[in-house]
Amino acid sequence: MGKTIAEKIFDAHLVDKPFGDVSVLRLDRVFCHEITTPIAIQDLVARGKDRVFDPDKIKAVIDHVSPAKDSKTAMQGKILRDWALRHGIKDFFDIGRNGVCHALFPEKGFVRPGFTIIMGDSHTCTHGAFGAFAAGVGTTDLEVGILKGVCTFKQPETFKIEITGTLRPGVYAKDIILEVIGQISVNGATNMVIEFTGPVVDAMGMDQRMTLANMAVEAGATSGICLPDMTTVQYLWPFIKDEFESPEEALAQYSRFSSDPDAVYAKTKTIDVTSLEPMVTFGFKPDNVKPVSQMTGTHVDQVYIGSCTNGRLEDLREAAAEVAGKKISPGVRAIVSPATPDIFKAALDEGLIKIFMDAGFCVTNPTCGACLGMSNGVLAEGEVAASTTNRNFNGRMGKGGMVHLMSPATAAATALHGVITHSDRFKS
Repeated sequence: MGKTIAEKIFDAHLVDKPFGDVSVLRLDRVFCHEITTPIAIQDLVARGKDRVFDPDKIKAVIDHVSPAKDSKTAMQGKILRDWALRHGIKDFFDIGRNGVCHALFPEKGFVRPGFTIIMGDSHTCTHGAFGAFAAGVGTTDLEVGILKGVCTFKQPETFKIEITGTLRPGVYAKDIILEVIGQISVNGATNMVIEFTGPVVDAMGMDQRMTLANMAVEAGATSGICLPDMTTVQYLWPFIKDEFESPEEALAQYSRFSSDPDAVYAKTKTIDVTSLEPMVTFGFKPDNVKPVSQMTGTHVDQVYIGSCTNGRLEDLREAAAEVAGKKISPGVRAIVSPATPDIFKAALDEGLIKIFMDAGFCVTNPTCGACLGMSNGVLAEGEVAASTTNRNFNGRMGKGGMVHLMSPATAAATALHGVITHSDRFKS
């Protein structure tokens, strides 16, 4: 009987199987940021266990509130900064070199097919786009990972979702994942791995695949995974070229983690996206989704383009193409936050930043701040945001605020009109 990619990764990293379906896995990477890791650090210190299993396999960043907005967040950054210094963690990205973790770490080549990765952040599933098993964990698991380089998981079942058809212009990966969540619900993949397959996924670049994997957790999944292929290899080639004689050799090695044709899945679903329209959320759950055409005219106060879901260069290009030569609605404030310094620099070099500023956008530094209502774009009570982020929970971007999730193109079009609307590139 064949195996899924998740099962193969578990087999390759198995340290112990203490009982039942519980597996202790060796970790390839432990990612850290300043919101959840300081709690783990302080507890390890209190227990007399201020050690790390391997400083080269731990990567850390200050990204959620960047720069610090008050004394508390400054202290969180200081705890992480001091910890990285005393343990020789060379891949620590402080203010000025930092970016949104789930964009920065892949950009630096820290994610590879077949890897096991944990982080104290639910959207760690983003890194599954590279064919890795990547999961968000709680403080105790993070502490054990930092100290021992292992983590305990139940053997995962896999939900295979095949994306078929041909996307219409103006429809993107964000629209696909919103449709997926709308169809299977926020509990549809609980305690499972979602394996995204099919010709539409195969045709995607890594930016779009990361958008898919990023929101797998919003359907309850532990991780979202795309199978490694030549697109994956080409993205990673600058980092792996000394390890392989050719991209083809790299692909051959990485392909051993691909799911077998006779692999057994707990669930399967095929979604044909040929007739899919741009999608948007309503209400306060990510599975509350509708076509944009059913929400057209809905007032917004703020438009936000950024985050670990849609703050990459391709996302900024889509949004900039929409607003080029135009002005945002006078009743709207619009914010764009490139997800990393390299993305910011590339957008600057391409003229995208000028396009946004000429249109009336506030361009801010890489940060997660607005997404979770901590800084750089918090909503006031009663305000409504059109956002390219990943959660529309009640008060997510500010107490009493409403968030409508959508693609960068739809968000940009909404900024121009002051109400939710289709982008010019979508023709119904």
